[in-house]
Amino acid sequence: MLKIKTLCAVAVLSFAPVLAAEELSETGQFLDGVAAIVNEGVVLKSQLMQQTAMIIKRARESDPPMQLPPANVLREQLLERLIITEIQLQRAAMIGLQVSDQYLNESIAQIAASNNVRFEDMPALLAQEGVNYAAFREEMRDEITLEQLRRIDVGQRINVSPREIQQCIADLEGNVAVNSDYNLSHILISMSESATAAQIDEAKSKADEVYAQLIDGADFSEMAIRYSDAQTALDGGALGWLKGDQLPTLYTDIVAAMEAGDVSEPFRSASSFHIVKVNDLRSAIQRSEVEQVLVRHILVTPNEIIDDETAKQQLEDALEKLADGEDFGELAKLMSDDPGSANNGGEMDWSGPGTFVPEFEEVVDASEIGEISDPFRSRFGWHVVEVMDRRVYDNTEDLKQSNCDLRIRNGKMEEETQLWIQRLRDEAYVETRI
Repeated sequence: MLKIKTLCAVAVLSFAPVLAAEELSETGQFLDGVAAIVNEGVVLKSQLMQQTAMIIKRARESDPPMQLPPANVLREQLLERLIITEIQLQRAAMIGLQVSDQYLNESIAQIAASNNVRFEDMPALLAQEGVNYAAFREEMRDEITLEQLRRIDVGQRINVSPREIQQCIADLEGNVAVNSDYNLSHILISMSESATAAQIDEAKSKADEVYAQLIDGADFSEMAIRYSDAQTALDGGALGWLKGDQLPTLYTDIVAAMEAGDVSEPFRSASSFHIVKVNDLRSAIQRSEVEQVLVRHILVTPNEIIDDETAKQQLEDALEKLADGEDFGELAKLMSDDPGSANNGGEMDWSGPGTFVPEFEEVVDASEIGEISDPFRSRFGWHVVEVMDRRVYDNTEDLKQSNCDLRIRNGKMEEETQLWIQRLRDEAYVETRI
């Protein structure tokens, strides 16, 4: 089964008591209605029904089945989630945030690749699971839109101080496991979470026996196939290469003291004993050189006053001024809506591959030094960009700082997002109808 999140419409008859009886006409046909008025938009009862059906379906298919709250509580929770989504989509529309078909196709292609299928096979495969491809695309478009909106409205407001960066680097430099990549194999001896003392002793004895054989020269893969209860047992216990910061917390302190070829003594988790072998390890932070580019740009973001065409026209007018000899930096200070670069004449920091969104990076990659692009659209608005210089740069120290910056921002993102959502909700007009 494809591992795809979707809000497909699933007919679940047992959900009928949750909705009012008047939703069926005398002929038995479903009559859609308004579940909530949200500013100038609405949340439909059919949306609420689809969401609830999906949750019930997932709960029943989980192992063990999930316990859901009472029907009226579930309805309130899902309706509030739909209201919040509608508010955010309205906000995205107001600032002119759009997801192009090209970007949407690229995102779906990534999902297809992660499921080992071709992009063109997605409609048929989704149909086999009862998912309408057109509805799936629109849901994906909404999810991407909301992700980009949060990056704009929340991500750009998160500040990371130099002191926070310095403390993070100091913490990571002393953490051997985080700074290494590990190729691991694993043997798991399981037991029940409610195991008796005798059962725990039995599992420990088995783990100790396996460990003793490994120390005596037994092949780890063969022992894993024979004794391990893990899903990787038939693969010889192989976990493959894992980054240090992706290791299960249980393993971190264990592998930090190990070298390539070492096998750990058995150690216990809540419901099992583990034996880990470090097949190989390597430094996760290596000196490297990357190609970097120095650019400056002018961004005009559509909003409730400036529509998409007007934003583009403003940049076309700017190009004429530049052709007449006006200074790019001065125009950027006057025009650009990018708070991070406008005061600096539109100039951005030296940047490596993957720094910019694909639409922006594609134009930068195709531009020569000193060349000013035609206006183009990204998810943030309309741009003109000039490539000022290119270089090859040793970015080892920068990687440490950027990794720490990302860690700190991710740590702040959830709390800031919740505050942002609450502000949007408080400012919105909402009237529920059920």
